[in-house]
Amino acid sequence: MLQSCLLCDTVQLATNDTVLVLNSAADPFVAFAHQRLRSGEVILAEDNITALPPYTQATNIRPVAFHDYILHSSATSADVAVLNLLYQPSKAWVLYSLQIAAHVLKQGGRLYVTGAKDRGILSIGKHMQELFGNVETLVISKGHRVLCSHIKNVPSASQEGVIHQAPTVFADSKLDEGTRLLLEAIEVRVTDDALDIGCGAGFVGLHIARLAQKGQVTMVDASLAAVATSQHAIEESGLTHVRVLPSNGIQAVQTQRFDLVATNPPFHQGSLQTTTIAEDFIRGAAQVLRPQGRFYLVANRFLKYEHTLKANFKEVEEVGGNTRFKVLQALEPLE
Repeated sequence: MLQSCLLCDTVQLATNDTVLVLNSAADPFVAFAHQRLRSGEVILAEDNITALPPYTQATNIRPVAFHDYILHSSATSADVAVLNLLYQPSKAWVLYSLQIAAHVLKQGGRLYVTGAKDRGILSIGKHMQELFGNVETLVISKGHRVLCSHIKNVPSASQEGVIHQAPTVFADSKLDEGTRLLLEAIEVRVTDDALDIGCGAGFVGLHIARLAQKGQVTMVDASLAAVATSQHAIEESGLTHVRVLPSNGIQAVQTQRFDLVATNPPFHQGSLQTTTIAEDFIRGAAQVLRPQGRFYLVANRFLKYEHTLKANFKEVEEVGGNTRFKVLQALEPLE
């Protein structure tokens, strides 16, 4: 029994259940539940729009934003909630998911959590015990477990009013070192039309917007939490020539062209390390950059993006950095 199928083989579903999937839309369980629920509903509370399945228009699938779901959800409205630790960026996101489950599950409702020991499943089990008063290990297979907690008593009205803060996006409270080095190296012209791919909290895009006062700045991110954080930062800045859009890479702006593209790309998807996201950003930047435009990327030194850059740009050089990070500039996108 493979880890990816543990929830499929373990979760008990009635055909009319309401199932809440907590930031785990990429789990194969979603397809299983979609097929199983004839008169029920699968609510995909998801942050990463790239994780959403292609059949989100189906009548029994409802995608919603994960980061503020607890603010808009109805108490005791779901029969089942599921969470896969593999797709969570940090423990804060997991604990927020547990709070959502405690809020929305009906009496007798069940929360299923799956994950490996090295992803913190044992620690999360302790939190489930504290929050729900019970936790049971249903399956142990190849280092992975499925834990289950039941709602035995619906929270009182006073408890329902306690709303816990949603998790924050990467580096939204302060400027991280890599982004600082990128801002020091980047050349911004006053008339630049610029794009910040994977904008996170919006530091790069807003920095560019303050300098490109006669241009336009677009920020994009696949994370709805990041988009919301950046939108708030834009409103706080008072700048009117900058916008933020939810987007899978450049998808939302692929017909536009830019003088400047910048990125501090993530190298994790959930808890898994990957170079695929940055490589997609590089190819996307080459597609939307004007012939005389500039592309800047900051990355940890151990991440080898130079080959992909040289496959998409005529000129690539390091223009900043330190012992931990490198800032790379690429010019003359190849057709």
